[in-house]
Amino acid sequence: MSETDRHTGGRAKPTDPDAQRPRLQADRELDHLPAWAGALAKPLGPLDDTEGDRIPPGLPPVVDSHVHVFPEPLMGAVRSWFHEHGWPVRYPLTSKELIEYLLSRGVAHLVLLHYAHRPGMARDLNRYVADLCRGDPRLTGLATVFPGEDGTEDILDEAVELGLKGVKLHTHVQCFDVGGPEARRVCRWCADRGLPLVAHFGREPKSPAYRCDPHRLCSAARVEALLQGFPELRLCVPHLGADEFEAYRELIEQYENLWLDTTMVLAGYLPGLEPPPLNEFRADRVMYGTDFCNLPFAWDRELRVLAGSGLEQEHLGAILWRNAAEFFSIDALLGDQR
Repeated sequence: MSETDRHTGGRAKPTDPDAQRPRLQADRELDHLPAWAGALAKPLGPLDDTEGDRIPPGLPPVVDSHVHVFPEPLMGAVRSWFHEHGWPVRYPLTSKELIEYLLSRGVAHLVLLHYAHRPGMARDLNRYVADLCRGDPRLTGLATVFPGEDGTEDILDEAVELGLKGVKLHTHVQCFDVGGPEARRVCRWCADRGLPLVAHFGREPKSPAYRCDPHRLCSAARVEALLQGFPELRLCVPHLGADEFEAYRELIEQYENLWLDTTMVLAGYLPGLEPPPLNEFRADRVMYGTDFCNLPFAWDRELRVLAGSGLEQEHLGAILWRNAAEFFSIDALLGDQR
């Protein structure tokens, strides 16, 4: 999501996953959309809401399952991309600063995510995240790899040896087909080792600044095919699967190996991306996450939405900590319950 996004590393363009299947009504409807159609058709403004200095009172423990970290200067490049193409970043923090920021405000545990913008980056990024997490039971780090790069399995095996606990992919940035061989290779690696995969497989937010069209690479139907092909895979799709909310709400009813996270969609910020009420989603398959620190609104905005949602305390506990603790095998939170 920076200047590095525009480098393909010599990879061929993703093959057309639809070449051998009948065209669906959804495909035909997409043909009538302009190329830039999406939540980020143009940059968005700030949301100057107030923020608290602690998590709202009365909530269960909070795990933020979607926190982004990068080394400098890559963190600065990502932030610049958001300023130019997405929204103004309210918290221009380094990785260490953002970790301290959330933990000091009462968040119990952070899951640290990152992604490689091109081949050859993943090893250094994985070492960086492993170093951030080392010795702190309040942090869980995931690995990344650039789908299709040489040595994919070796890169991920090395990351596990460093202490990382799963894999993060981002289709919009890495520009691979959700149903293609690059994705399936990483799914097989995760499934064989019983490690979770967090993958931005939802179609939104789409931006003309991406070098590929996520509406052509992502769909709930492709994700369902992965779930069927890899029943041992534990997969989390962020943003409640935006913009196919209803499809993903149905998928978590059908598949025991699929989870969603709430990242950004509870805030009411992104245009046209308003999910059904959270009480319509299966509570044991949804995790709280934020996208911190690349937010245009207050760090606790979605926590305040959850606090006022009227959800049963048991369901709040599942969404705010238990589901993430089980999905990521966070021993420090599960304790004797495992």
